[in-house]
Amino acid sequence: MKRALHLAAVALLPALALGCQNLSPVIDGPLTVRGSIPGQDENPVLVSLPKSDYGRVFETLLQTLHDYGFEIAEANRYSGHIEAVPRVAPGVALFLKPGSPVTYERLLATLQTYRHRVTIIIQPADPQGAEHGGYFIEFIVRKELEDLNRPIRSTVGVAAFRNENTVDRQTEVIDASIYDQAWIFRGRDAAMEQELIGRFNCALARTP
Repeated sequence: MKRALHLAAVALLPALALGCQNLSPVIDGPLTVRGSIPGQDENPVLVSLPKSDYGRVFETLLQTLHDYGFEIAEANRYSGHIEAVPRVAPGVALFLKPGSPVTYERLLATLQTYRHRVTIIIQPADPQGAEHGGYFIEFIVRKELEDLNRPIRSTVGVAAFRNENTVDRQTEVIDASIYDQAWIFRGRDAAMEQELIGRFNCALARTP
């Protein structure tokens, strides 16, 4: 028994030595779904780099969002503002797709339609514009719940017998994209913000 435990401990050593590599921004496999919010990092996060590295920081942020499955809707280098295209949050069954790392949030996305709206704001740490002032980078991940009066094409509450003339029929294509959809703000996904911060820090550390 002791020999088996010793062999298991030796097998785990390479995984522990990977460190930051486990947070690679490239999604090569399933994400680790956790039951609670991971270790908290400061948000906004302070990046202590000179002004000459601003382009590298900005491009790393874009790459982090892209590798996490988001498309970029707006990216303004001058204002330091990045807006991603809202994306429907994956549920428990789609654990291979990057999304919230918390099991509870995944369960909510399974039972109801949620989407994530990601915004990144970059501000200089030194308002005087010193050469080595660094940057404050805030990651904002908003959760939005789809608001429908009733399910699409639902007949609940409609009378079973009608008096209208139904001879002239029209074929309708059921396509959710042709309907106006409203979304309700349901707070921020702190766990997903922490996931993006971790992936950004690791990607920035590996970027020359």
